[in-house]
Amino acid sequence: MTQLRRLKPVQLRLLAHLAEEGALGAAASKIGIAQPAASRLLAEMEAALGLSLHERQGRGLRLTHVGAALARRAARIEMELFDAAQEVAEAATGRAGIVRVGAVTGPALSLILPTLTAMQKNLPDFRAEVTVATSINLCDLLRDGRLDFALARVPAGETQLDADVMATEPLSLVVRRGHPLLVRPKITAADLLQYDWVMGDDETLLTQTVMSRLAEIGMPVPNRRISTSSFLFTLAILNQTDAIAPLATPVVDSLSGNPSVPFVSLPIDLGLTVAPFSLVTRIGSQLTPAAQRLVDSIKAALRTAIPSG
Repeated sequence: MTQLRRLKPVQLRLLAHLAEEGALGAAASKIGIAQPAASRLLAEMEAALGLSLHERQGRGLRLTHVGAALARRAARIEMELFDAAQEVAEAATGRAGIVRVGAVTGPALSLILPTLTAMQKNLPDFRAEVTVATSINLCDLLRDGRLDFALARVPAGETQLDADVMATEPLSLVVRRGHPLLVRPKITAADLLQYDWVMGDDETLLTQTVMSRLAEIGMPVPNRRISTSSFLFTLAILNQTDAIAPLATPVVDSLSGNPSVPFVSLPIDLGLTVAPFSLVTRIGSQLTPAAQRLVDSIKAALRTAIPSG
C-alpha cells in the first residue's frame, strides 16, 4: 500500500494506456510524452513496487498478470478523474457538460431521441454524444470509460457493470408500403414464409429470439438470403424488395406514424419479444449531474410510455 501511494498520476495513466495500446510508444503518445520518458516511468514503477509489470513480446510488450491488474485499477482512476473534471466544470460554470450515452437501436429511437429533443428545448446548453451499437460494443465502451451510461443488455457473468432492468422490447414484422401481403384480408404464418426475412447472424439476440419463438409455435426457419445487423441497411433492403424484417415495435411505431415513411408493420402478432434492456453503468462510478438529469428524463419518459399497474 505504501509503495502504491507513491506512484505518480502520470505513471498510472501510462500503465492504463499501455494495457489498451500494447506498445510503449503508442501509450506514451496518448499521454503526451516521449517514449524514452515513458520507458523511464515504467522502470521507476517496477523499482518502487519491486515487481515486474511488463515483459517483452517481439517488437512490442505485454503486461504481466500484476501489471494487467494494476492497469485495470489505473484505468478506473483515470475514468473517475475525468468524471470529476466534468462535474467540477458543471458546478463552476453552471453549464452542463457533454453527456456520452450509448443505446441499442430500439431504445435509441424510442427513448433517447425524444428525450434529448425535449431537453434541448428547455436546456439549450445541454449537449450529448449518442452512440448506437450492439450491446457487446456498448458494454466494451462503457468499461473503457468512453460512455457515461448505456441502454443495453449486459452479458452473463459481467463483473464491472451494473444493470438496472428497464423494459422488454416487443417486435413487429416490417415490410414496405405496397407489399403484396398488405392486400390480403388475413395474413397467416404460412404466408410469411413465402418471403425472405432480414435479420442479423445467428449470434445476435434478435435473431435468436425470433428463431426460438418460431420454433415454439411450430414454424420452420424462414429463408434468409441476406443477413445484417445494420438498421439502415435493413431499411434499404425492405425498401427495394418484398423482404420481411423483425424490428422493435416502438421503432416501427415512430416510423410508420409518418405517412411519408415507406414502411409499415404487418397486422399479425407472433408473440415476438426481445429480452429486457437495462440502464447500464460502471460499478462504483457516479454519474455527473448532467448525465443523471438525462437518466431521470429517460426514466420519466419510460414511465409515461408504460404506466404502472
